[in-house]
Parts: sequence; structure tokens; C-alpha cells
Amino acid sequence: MLSERLQELIAIGAVERHDGNSGPEYELTASGKEISSVVMALGTWGQRFLPRQSEKENLDAEPLFVDMQRRVRSDALPARPIVVRFEIDAMKPRFLLLKASEISFCLVNPGFPEPLLVRAKLPVLVAWWRGDVSFIEAKRLGLELSGKRDLARAFPTWFDRYLFADVLPVDARSQPRRAAAF
Repeated sequence: MLSERLQELIAIGAVERHDGNSGPEYELTASGKEISSVVMALGTWGQRFLPRQSEKENLDAEPLFVDMQRRVRSDALPARPIVVRFEIDAMKPRFLLLKASEISFCLVNPGFPEPLLVRAKLPVLVAWWRGDVSFIEAKRLGLELSGKRDLARAFPTWFDRYLFADVLPVDARSQPRRAAAF
């Protein structure tokens, strides 16, 4: 579905595709940049007002992993390359390679040490990534980090999470009721 959407955006001239070091990369065109403020406003509105209950949603881990991969803060990573092992629900493990010259999710360990294991249910990892819960709350909900203590503490700082993660939801109970205007 993501691929189809990207192809549609390319076809209307909002996005350009380039071959990058780790695969295809997409960039907004002048047309895409012109509408970006509208898209940002809609995203902010959605994060504030739409219900967010990851445990009731039909979730797919792949878009989450793609977003995590592209939002790694290289400057915050350990100096030596490492692999973080992800064990999410009943999925086969995924491996996040973190090194200065390459950040990628892999289906097999590409040959580096695995000093950190992230184990969680997908809804919990998604809820943390999107900003629905804090990292501490995600841990209370079952997200586990195993491995070197300094790496486990640093893990959440290695990412610039989801673009709207810092937009807090508005509590519907505190909103004044307005009569519908017809």
C-alpha cells in the first residue's frame, strides 16, 4: 500500500524518487513542498483529536520499522557498530544495524554483536513510537530491553520518533460541547 501511495505522489508530481545508498529515497518536489504545511496541519489535528488505541488497531510492523530506520539519530549512536535484535509478537526476529555509514533493518544479523534485545508486543512499540505513551509507560506495558545497561538506557535517545509524537491528544472530556450548526 505504501508503494502504491508513493507511485501516486510521483505521478502527480508531489514526490521524486532517487536511488540512495540503502535503496530508494523520496523527496518532495516544489509542488509537494507547497502543500506540506496543509499536510502538517492535518497530521497535527489527527494526532490531537483522532482516537489512538494501538491495541485495537490492525497494525503492520514493516511501516514502523521503515520509519524507525529513517529516523535514527546517527550522532547519538555508540561509536562501534551494533545490532539491536527486535522480537515483536510472533514475528521472526528483525535486526537493526546501527553504524555510522549504514542504518538498516535486516531479516538476519549482518555479522555484528547483538548487545541489545528489544522485546514487545507490536501495539506497545507502536504506542511509544507514535507518542501515545512515554517510554517508561511502554516498559510498564511490557516493552523489555535486555542487554548492556548503558545501551538500554540510551536506546530511546537514538531516534527522532514519529513526526507527530510530541503532539499531545486533547482530552475529549475537557472539550466544550457545541451545538451542531445546520
